[in-house]
Formats: sequence, C-alpha cells, structure tokens
Amino acid sequence: MTAIKHALQRDIFTPNDERLLSIVNVCKAGKKKKNCFLCATVTTERPVQVKVVKVKKTDKGDFYKRQMAWELRDLTEVDAKDANKENPEFDLHFEKVYRWVASSTAEKNSFISCIWKLNQRYLRKKVEFVNVSPQLLEELPKAEESVPSGESQSVAGRDEDALDDYQELNAREEQDIESMMEVCEYAISNAEAFAEKLSRELQVLDGANIQSIMASEKQVNILMQLLDQALAEVDNIEGKLLSYEEMLQSVKEQMDQISQSNRLIQISNTNNGKLLDEIQFLVNYMDLSKGHIKALQEGDLSSPKGIEACINASEALSQCMNVALKPGHDKLMAVKQQQHLFSELRDTFARRLTNHLNNVFVHQGHDQSSTLSQHTAELTLPKHSPLHRDLLRYAKLMEWLKNTQREKYEGLSRTYVDYMTRLYEREIKDFFEVAKIKMAGTSKDGKGKFATLPRKESALKQEVESLHGSSGKLTGSTSSLNKLAVSSSNSRRSQSSSLLDMGNMSASDLDVADRTRFDKIFEQVLSELEPLCLAEQDFISKFFKLQQNPTLAQVENVDDSDGTVHSRPLNENRHSVSEKDMVRMMMNKIFQSIETELNSLIALGDKIDSFNSLYMLVKMSHHVWTAENVDPASYLSTTLGNVLVTVKRNFDKCISGQIRQMEEVKISKKSKVGILPFVTGFEEFAKLAEAIFRNAERRGDLDKAYIKLIRAVFSNVEKVANESQKTPRDVVMMENFHHIFSTLSSLKISCLELERKEAKQKYTEHLQSYVINSLGQPLEKLNHFFEGVEARVAQGVREEEVSYQLAFNKQELRKVIKEYPGKEVKKGLDNLYKKVDKHLCEEENLLQVVWHSMQDEFIRQYKHFEGLINRCYPGSGITMEFTIQDMLEYFSSIAQSH
Repeated sequence: MTAIKHALQRDIFTPNDERLLSIVNVCKAGKKKKNCFLCATVTTERPVQVKVVKVKKTDKGDFYKRQMAWELRDLTEVDAKDANKENPEFDLHFEKVYRWVASSTAEKNSFISCIWKLNQRYLRKKVEFVNVSPQLLEELPKAEESVPSGESQSVAGRDEDALDDYQELNAREEQDIESMMEVCEYAISNAEAFAEKLSRELQVLDGANIQSIMASEKQVNILMQLLDQALAEVDNIEGKLLSYEEMLQSVKEQMDQISQSNRLIQISNTNNGKLLDEIQFLVNYMDLSKGHIKALQEGDLSSPKGIEACINASEALSQCMNVALKPGHDKLMAVKQQQHLFSELRDTFARRLTNHLNNVFVHQGHDQSSTLSQHTAELTLPKHSPLHRDLLRYAKLMEWLKNTQREKYEGLSRTYVDYMTRLYEREIKDFFEVAKIKMAGTSKDGKGKFATLPRKESALKQEVESLHGSSGKLTGSTSSLNKLAVSSSNSRRSQSSSLLDMGNMSASDLDVADRTRFDKIFEQVLSELEPLCLAEQDFISKFFKLQQNPTLAQVENVDDSDGTVHSRPLNENRHSVSEKDMVRMMMNKIFQSIETELNSLIALGDKIDSFNSLYMLVKMSHHVWTAENVDPASYLSTTLGNVLVTVKRNFDKCISGQIRQMEEVKISKKSKVGILPFVTGFEEFAKLAEAIFRNAERRGDLDKAYIKLIRAVFSNVEKVANESQKTPRDVVMMENFHHIFSTLSSLKISCLELERKEAKQKYTEHLQSYVINSLGQPLEKLNHFFEGVEARVAQGVREEEVSYQLAFNKQELRKVIKEYPGKEVKKGLDNLYKKVDKHLCEEENLLQVVWHSMQDEFIRQYKHFEGLINRCYPGSGITMEFTIQDMLEYFSSIAQSH
C-alpha cells in the first residue's frame, strides 16, 4: 500500500499541488468487483481545499488515472454500517449515495478517521458520522509511510501533529539549510552532531547580541539628555501660550457684547418684516373690489356680460372666504368685519341666484311647452338643447352655490327635477301614444291632427288611447289588446302568429309589411329615447357639477373598512358616491314614465304579432349594447337593460307557445298526412329569424330557441307518425325529415348542424325501411321461399343439401318461380307504383326518388335470389322467368306511363 501511495502522490497529486493524506482500496457494493482507490487529499496552497478523489488503473493496467473528485464540504453523511462489528462496507452521502466495500476493515477505519480529522479542522459545516465507533473518532489515524523527499512535495504523516504542526519551508529557508548542510560534511550522516553544532552556534549568536546591547548604553544616555532639553523647551512654549490666551479672553468678551447687540437688531428687523408680510397678506387676500361687490349685489343675471361678471365676482368672493388664515388672524377686528361683509354678500347673491334660476326654469318650461304641439303628428321627441344651452351659462354659478349654499343648491335641484318630470312625462306620453297608433295601423293628416277614420279604425284609436290612462300604465290590457288586434284583421293577418298558422297559410298571407313597419317604429322609438336620455344626463352632470366618469389619470385606490378596494378621483370629496347616486336619482325621477311606457309598447307589439318579440329582442339588445359602451352605469343603460329582460321573457314565451302548439296538433284520419304544418312553419320561422338576427348581438338566444324548436319538431313528427292510420309511419317520417334536412341545408344554421345530419339519417333510414317493406308484396311467395332456404342454412344444413329438403326441393322452387312470370311481375310493380303514389304527398316530390330506390333494392334481391339458386341448386338449370334487363324496362315503362 505504501508503494501505491507513493506512486499516486508522484503521478497524480504532486502535479496538481495536492498532498495525499489517506487511501483505501474499495469496490462498489453489490456489483462485480472493479477495484479502485478512494483518496483523501488537501491542497498545498491556501485557502486549503479538501477533496475525496476516486482513482483507478488505466485499461493497460500500468498507470493510474483520476476518475472523479468530490469536495469534502459537499459530504453530508458517512455511514460505517456497524459500530460494534468489523464490517468493510461504508457509504458516503454526497448529492447521491455511494456505497463502497473496502479491502479491509483497518483501511476503512483509517480512511474514516482521516475524514473526521479533516472535517474537524477545515469545515464549518460538520459531517454526520453514523454507525462509527466513538473510540475511532477520538484516535488519530496511524501514520503512513512518507513519500521520498526527492519528489517536488513531501507527504505528511497520518498523526495529529502532522496535520496541525506541519509548515512547509519557503525557498529562502530551503536555500539557507542547504548551504549549512554543504559546509558540514556530516550533516546527513550524523544528524545529532549536526543539531548540536547548530545549538552551539545559536548560543554564540545570543551572547554577541547581549554584548551589542550593553555597548550601546552610552548612546542611550545621550538620547535621554536630549529628551530632557526638549521637555524644558516645551514648558517655555506653554508659558507663552498661556499669556496669549489671557490677551484673547478680553477680546472675546468685547466681541460677545457686539454680537448680542447685532442679534437684537436682527430680531427687530425680522419681526418688522413678518408684520409687514402679514399686513400685505390680509390686504391682498381679504379685500374684495368694489366692482365685484356691485356685481354680487346688483349684477344682471340675464345677460351674458352680467353672468360673466357675477361668475368672476363669486369666484373672487370664494377666494376671500376660503383664505387659510393663520392662528390669531380671526381675532383681529378688521378680519372679523371683512368676514361678516363676505357672509352678507354670499347670502344676498345666493338668494338672487336662486330666485333667478327658479324663474328661468319656469320661463323655459312655458316656452318648451308651447312647441309640443308641432311634434304630435310625428314620431319624434322635442329637443331640449336650447334649454340646456341657456342653462349651462349658469353652470359655474351652480358650482359656486353647491360649494357655499348646499341647501339652496339642493332646493334648485329638486325644483328642476319636479318641473322636468312633468314636462318629460307629458312629452313621452304623447310620443308613445303616436307610436302605438302607428303600430296599430292608423295615420294622421299633415296638420298634426288625427284624420277622419272609419268606424273600426276609430274604435281602434280609442282602444290605443285607453292603454295609457292617467298614469301611462296599461289598463285593461288583455281585452283592449285583443280588441285592438281584431279590429285591424281586414288589413293584416291574425294576431296569433304561430307555426301552425303559418303552415295553413301561403307565403303571401304573411304580412311582411306590417312586421317591417313595426320594426321601423320600434327602432324609431328607441332612437328617439337614446339621445334624449343621454343629453339630459350629460346636462345634469355638467349643470349641477356632479362627478360621472373620472379618468384613469384622476383616480386613486381607496380601502374600505371591509378590506375592499375601489377607485375615486384624486380631488374628489367624500360626497363622490352620493353625487353619482344623485345623478341616478334625478334621472329616475325625471324619466320615471319611460320604462312603464316601453313595457306597455312591448306588450302591444307582442299582442299584435308574437313574432314581433324577435324584432324587439334584436333592437333592444343593440341599444343596450350601445348604451353600455357609452356609460355602463348610465340611466339609459340600466332602464333598457330592465326592459330587455321583459323582451327576452316575451321571446321565450313565443318559443314556448310554438312548442305547445306543436304538441297539440291533430291530424285527419281520412286523408294522408304529407308535410306537417309545424315542419313548414319551422322553415318559415327560421327564414324570418335568420333575416332578423343577421349580425345581431343576441344570436345566442336564437340558437338556444332553434335547439328547443327543432327537438320539438323531431319529437312531434315521430308522435304524428306513430298515430297515423292513413299514411304509413315510414312515409310520414321520410317525407318530413327530408323536408327538415332540405330546410337546414339551405339555411346553413351552424348550431343545427348535428340536427341536420340526424334529419338526413332518419330520412335515409325510413326511406330504406319503406322500400324494403313495400317490395315484399309483389314477390311475396318467392320471398317466403328463399327466407325458408336461408333459415335451413342458418340451422346448419349445407347449401348443396337444401334441395333434398322436401319443402325446398327443385320442384317446389320451379313451382314458385312459375308463379312470377315477367308479365305478373310487371303487373305487381305497377300496382306497387300506384300504392306508393297514394302514400306520398305532392309537395315533397319524392316519388321518383322512392321508385329509383325500389328499383335498386329489387335488383339487389334478384341477384341475391340468383346467388342462392346457384349455391343451393347447382347444375339444376333453374333460372328466374325474367332478367335484370326486363326489370329495368318494367320500372322505366311504369314510371313513364304515370
């Protein structure tokens, strides 16, 4: 082992400036033995690095190579497996666990002891030693043989002194020792004599040093004398400095007196300057010009110049009253007098402004009411922009009133709301009355008065007027609306727009003009209401200075007491939320009749034609979407959203009504069924709905309605087919599902793609079923015969032995075939064609399709019968009385003859 250690130090570690401290011969546990060496090394340079190096022989076996190395600081645990028994196995835990088996327990213990010593000396993070004997950790590892000194580095022993006391000689020390050893010939051969010689020389040098120190005593005495002289000189200088300090002390006292005098003068000047600043501050900020005072007391509030002067004066007054006075200013008599003057001016101007604006509201109201008559004949709402424009001139004065006289400001707000509520209620009531009459089909003359109406139309007008009542609500809605719809039945179709009704009508019976007119009227109503509400809300927020939509640059996040966070304007006061609520409350009060009138109008449109709910849903959804984009919290958005719920409820009721009528359908027992009315009704509904909902926001509602309707159509078609007595079930299913498939294919409704495929599948299945069941009749005995042949084969009889069965021998086969000569087959097919013609309806035009399918099925059966004859009766020479070519001629001639 010593030779191996010497070789490893020389070949591997010395070139890397490392010293080998311990070595153990190991192999991996549980694998085929491949010996290698684990080496504990330290670097010769500082800081010292301690490593565990794995070394193995090269493939040739003559040299060693370094395979892997781990830093000792990465070692977390050393497991010796057993602390009481000798065991060569041990584990080293680095990033992964390495399991080793040493060649001997002594080598393992020596290596583990070395690792422990290195860990104690060089590492702060101590490695955990498991299953290691405590005695082993307390002892020093046995010393190993040293590497010869001829190498570039020496190897330390294995004991504690070698680890603790070793210190490598530097180059100068090595050179001095070599020089001494060259002078002494026996330095190497007799080390003790050499050491004794060095000791004697060291004693000689120590004695020389002592003599040198004693010889320098005279020089030390001279130095002490010089020091005494220096101290005397220092005492002399200190005396002079004390005299100078006494002279300066008198000067200091005189300067202190001068400084005190200057400080008093400076304080006086400072106080005078501050007093002047205070006087200038009060004069500049607590003085109101005579022009402003006159404007506040006598300013003209009706002319633009007078309003501008009052605005400037009110702003100047606010500045004077809101000046941040310093402590003590409010005790000055002049300040108290000015504040009293400002308060009187404020109250006087607030009363003048309030009275004037009240008069403006009344005056503008009378002017506005006088123009209402010109709008009675048209479906338009009066514009209030002139009123808003005139009032907005007072917006800044309203803001001043809001900040100074809150009660008067709120009183003006209530006055404005009360007046505008009556005005808008009257306008909106007249507007919706015109809209309802136009929906009912009445007209007005060019002079704005109702023209002379026929008796029925006059009654119609009265019914429409009765829908309003004094409060604008729907009174007697059921009877009135029913009478209203019946009264116009001569000019329009019935009010009950159902899928069944449409099935019983031709397309010309559908009054498209009525629906188009209703759509235009409803759109006109919404288009008039939208700018009216938005303009009024914008005016209220501007005139009354109420916060509506703070921009992102002007908001800040505020934490509520419950932990939630909301945004508010940076300069917004605590009334910000109430101001927004105030706008909403004012709008709700002013336009309280809009929602009621809209619901009344929607109810009327639904009674006139239930399909009007489709138009209303699309139009209302679009206007709600537009209003939300402008301002999601606006009154218009909220109101239209509430009305949209009613429209959606009517739409759902319309769909439910169609489904209910499908379920209640009754068919005639004496006539063939044909295309069911609700099937054609669904087609017309889908065409109408696709035209209405093109690019609509609420397309999803229509898709859901489509799913409900088409599933109801499917289930009720099957219900009618099962109940049909005159028409075969397969014919009812085939014709109706073919019609449904054609409708869905032409409309290309994406949400009904699965239903389109299902309709095609049902149509194909029932067509095939009808063809197979019908073809069994012309060749009934032949079919029964071959069914029996197939049954025998299925029971296990071999095909070539079927002819030996008594009931299915060749004679029986010839007998059955003779019963069906070509003439009889053609006759049977002709009767079949007539029967199919009676079953099928003319509307769907499926006769030729069915006849061609029967031809294909007949040919398939013919080939099947021929195959059975060839397999079960081989060599018999039996063939059918007619050929495939004959069949093609029969089918063609029968189709052409009819």
